Amino acid sequence: MKGNAWASKVGFILAAAGSAIGLGAIWKFPYTTGTNGGGAFLLLFLAFTLLLGLPVLIAEFLIGRTSGKTALRAFSELGHKKYTFIGVLGVIACFLLLSFYSVIGGWVLIYTVLGFSGSLTTMNGEALGELFGTISASPLYAITGQLVFLIITCVIVLRGVQAGIEKMSKIMMPLLFLCFIVLVVRSLTLEGAGAGVRFFIEPDFSALSRTSVLSALGQAFFSLSLGVSAMLTYASYMKERGQINRSAVWIVSLNIVVSLLAGFAIFPAVFASGLDPAEGPALLFIVLPTVFSQIQFGSIFLSLFFLLFAFASITSSIAMLEVVVSSITDRKPSATFKDKKRNTIIATGLIALIGIPSALSFGLASELTWMDKTIFDWMDFTVSNILMPIGALLISFFAGFKLDRALVEQELVTSPMMKRMLPFWRFSVCYLSPIAILIILIWPLFGS
Repeated sequence: MKGNAWASKVGFILAAAGSAIGLGAIWKFPYTTGTNGGGAFLLLFLAFTLLLGLPVLIAEFLIGRTSGKTALRAFSELGHKKYTFIGVLGVIACFLLLSFYSVIGGWVLIYTVLGFSGSLTTMNGEALGELFGTISASPLYAITGQLVFLIITCVIVLRGVQAGIEKMSKIMMPLLFLCFIVLVVRSLTLEGAGAGVRFFIEPDFSALSRTSVLSALGQAFFSLSLGVSAMLTYASYMKERGQINRSAVWIVSLNIVVSLLAGFAIFPAVFASGLDPAEGPALLFIVLPTVFSQIQFGSIFLSLFFLLFAFASITSSIAMLEVVVSSITDRKPSATFKDKKRNTIIATGLIALIGIPSALSFGLASELTWMDKTIFDWMDFTVSNILMPIGALLISFFAGFKLDRALVEQELVTSPMMKRMLPFWRFSVCYLSPIAILIILIWPLFGS
């Protein structure tokens, strides 16, 4: 279909970075780090991102770029039809991921509205905790927020790659960085912030468990949108070859920078405000208003931040919905935008329906637990810690052993330095990444 191509390299990088930089880096990374001991978890996350995440990201880009097709057609286009199940797994993972991701996106939209009202910066930590409990537990707030979030995502996907995804990414992602820097500067100057910095950067390996290691791996893949064919789909819209290496490095670098900014913004404020770093999913919604309440014109900054945070969340959700819709639409070679419009609306409705139990997990369905996990927790665990790593494992295997070597060299060997780096990439996707993923997937089966 016309319009399914990036207009510029910058547009692709910002859109792909937007897919990665969302709730994974800004919301999930701080609270996961807080519940897993701080600095030691950070080191694991960085190691997994650079040694495993970056090579797998390049592998996923390779499959999408060389095939020029989305998840369900990429593998058959490359002459390996029997590996289409990898794309199917990615589409399923995106579908499930968006069903619970949209719940948090709905909270962000609600807090954006509350931020503009000016009420958040007038509350203390206890009142903010009670407010979050009310919003997350209320079926009306939770489901309405989720639906609005999905509708916004749906509308942008309907506008297409260039007019919707790329255009918005070029404007909003730079603004998100600027606002984040302001927040970090203020957080680091709070009295008592040093304890939060030490918690974040000083490793305490005694605080780690086997679950922590698995969570760090899951976070590395979650924050880069790996293993769900999102990056594969975006790469299929690349017009020119030779962009993969630099684009991948930029996206990983931006993701790490935002994750670090999130940590330096949140943890100094947590300790300065006397809050618990292991607060969990509510951490961001309680701490941010506390920080901004101590800044001149804090209400304005808080409103802007939640607005930009909402955009960052939506750019990630766009990628997930795009994977589902484009994969379904591309099964019909003669598909038109009318077909894509219909498929987008149907997919959005089904995702909303499947997401309702997750939306109710903090209220009406909070008692529906198994092994101390709610429906939301299980959806998160299944996608982040099982489907994403398995998807990344399969993509690594395919790129390392099945993808034509000549195609790989055409795409990756763009300089003498990259020619020297190619053996390391092959070693990583063929052996290092798969072995590491298998060990960490199996490890929890032998106890906590």
